[in-house]
Amino acid sequence: FARMIPYRGAWVEFEFDQNSILYVRIDRKRKILATTFLRALGIEADNDIFEIFADHEEIVLGEVLAEPIAGRFIAKDIVDKSTGEIIVEAGREIKVGVVVPKTGPLAAFAGPFDWVNSQWKKALTDGVVAGDGKKHAINILTQDTQSDTNRCAQVTGDLIQNDKVDIVFAGGAPDTMNPAGDVCESMGTPGLMIQGPWQAFYMGRQKDPKNPVPFKWTYALTVGIEAMSTVFADMWNSLSTNKKVGLIYSNSTDGQSWADEKTGGPFYFKQAGYTYTMPGLYQPGSEDYTQQISQFKKFGAEVCAGAMTSGDFTNFWKQAIQQGFHPKLCTVGQALNFAETANAIGPTVVGLTTEISWHPDYPYKDSLGNRTCKEFAAAYETDTGKQWSAELIMHSLMEWFVAGVKGCSNLDDKAGLMAAVVAAKVETIYGPVDFSIAVDPAAQADVTHPVPNCLRMPTAAGQWLKGTKWPYEKFLVDNKFVSGATVTNKVQEITYS
Repeated sequence: FARMIPYRGAWVEFEFDQNSILYVRIDRKRKILATTFLRALGIEADNDIFEIFADHEEIVLGEVLAEPIAGRFIAKDIVDKSTGEIIVEAGREIKVGVVVPKTGPLAAFAGPFDWVNSQWKKALTDGVVAGDGKKHAINILTQDTQSDTNRCAQVTGDLIQNDKVDIVFAGGAPDTMNPAGDVCESMGTPGLMIQGPWQAFYMGRQKDPKNPVPFKWTYALTVGIEAMSTVFADMWNSLSTNKKVGLIYSNSTDGQSWADEKTGGPFYFKQAGYTYTMPGLYQPGSEDYTQQISQFKKFGAEVCAGAMTSGDFTNFWKQAIQQGFHPKLCTVGQALNFAETANAIGPTVVGLTTEISWHPDYPYKDSLGNRTCKEFAAAYETDTGKQWSAELIMHSLMEWFVAGVKGCSNLDDKAGLMAAVVAAKVETIYGPVDFSIAVDPAAQADVTHPVPNCLRMPTAAGQWLKGTKWPYEKFLVDNKFVSGATVTNKVQEITYS
């Protein structure tokens, strides 16, 4: 943007980041906020910075104005000069930091994020009236984790320490939720997370999992391994199989939670009457799955299940078919959530099954735009030219947060803001958010409260079949934990050419 290079002394460079935030680098060292630099030069007060740099307009109350001022924001308090009385108090900007994996192996989780972000900005153009009675603008700052846990922690810390965000949103599997959550806890900042099992988010972050302690600053809308396993078994039971399952999980936070034989998929599948074989956890990014496939064939598995990233599963499934492993059902989480994976696999995706965390046929509404799930998905497809994605549920974090802001009387009190968000009750595009539901990990409702910091949201099962609008479409085949959704197809056995 600008650079000052003296004959002698330090270079001073000004630059904008992807969120249009202005930073300063001195001698090409770590960047600092431009406002911090200005304060060091003596321009200390917010109002002084506004006066010098901000695009603002002074108006005289009582005059006839050329343009209406409704919906605009006041830059500073409006004071009666004769009495000193504050007539209208200015509401400060609320900063929301968002960390998502826009690049790397987990990028499919953030595929719809830019569109979701545009919907947030559109819905919140006029700001939000908080519980303090003031109207506040919402400023959304985003960072790409690059699908790396260490970078996720770093950029979360940057958003909190450098950008001074009021809250952090994190979405994109446990490898995004957990490091972001840990940083929020350590830095005393509210955090809302989404897109992972509560077992990984809550139990996976405990110092002593046998004696779990509730977190203070981080809450999540999650799926549950117990619910997904139950839905999978319910779906499998509709076909005749030998009830032998080959399980494949990666050595990741998500895979470790799924593979736990006391609390993960194996435990629930065994409860449902299935026997299983489970090779050791494979390393993410592996290219050869011969060991796992050979073990499944030797075991005689007629069902295959797992949790894999898109690239990993695409390689596994291609090799499984080539090596003659032809299960009647193959149900895989993560990868098969995404149309990108279905298209990459091609014709052999037909018949594959997965969990459904969200679907256009779900019976919920967007509280910010009053759109049904079907209308929300259609708007995404129209605007982007892309097939709808279950990861549109990211939208629900802002719905939840806005409901909390409306009940918060002091946004500068972080603990009070967190309490207001947790106390909020709102129906979102993802389903009802209500943390007053009794904590019960064994509950069987559409939405449950398994542990203090998590809601387990609605869960169904879907099957990829040839589509009408898109080459392959995911049809709802089991609605065990989405009572208001209609099953549109019966599950079909995979056919092989």
